[in-house]
Amino acid sequence: MPDEPTPDDALPGKALPDIVAPGLDVLFCGINPSLMSAERGHHFARPGNRFWPAIHLAGLTPRRLSPDEDRELLRHGLGVTNVVDRPTRTAAELTPEELRAGAAALERLVTRYRPRVLAVLGITAWREGFGRPKAVIGRQPERVGGADTWVVPNPSGLNAHFQLADLARVYRQLRPVPGTG
Repeated sequence: MPDEPTPDDALPGKALPDIVAPGLDVLFCGINPSLMSAERGHHFARPGNRFWPAIHLAGLTPRRLSPDEDRELLRHGLGVTNVVDRPTRTAAELTPEELRAGAAALERLVTRYRPRVLAVLGITAWREGFGRPKAVIGRQPERVGGADTWVVPNPSGLNAHFQLADLARVYRQLRPVPGTG
């Protein structure tokens, strides 16, 4: 992984540009942008979203980044995209067809950029988009686009089933400790 990865230009027509470069350690994949994230032009921009503190507590970034620093993820071997590009107030507004189409587009993106790990942030999006109705949180038996694939808890503040420490514990598993593979 180069010290200064250079991302490709965002795909035209996306409400929120992907932050992606070839060979990332982890590509995080949210369900879809919130209205606030799309308006601000940065991923996980809602104040109650726990993505930024969780990845820092997991040891994936050396300090807590803010949403307006989302492009800094690339310096740490991380990236972010979404299953569906359309911003909504809640992910419940998405149709099954949007999730399935988004899953197919995600597979193409992952095949193109070859991250080591794809981390889908939300079990419901995974189950619906990828046709895995009985899937559970954790490492998945199938790979998407050649990447080791995990489904991890969604960091939205609306997801009360997982506290910040739980998110950090799960996210820590996504990247091996240096020297261990």
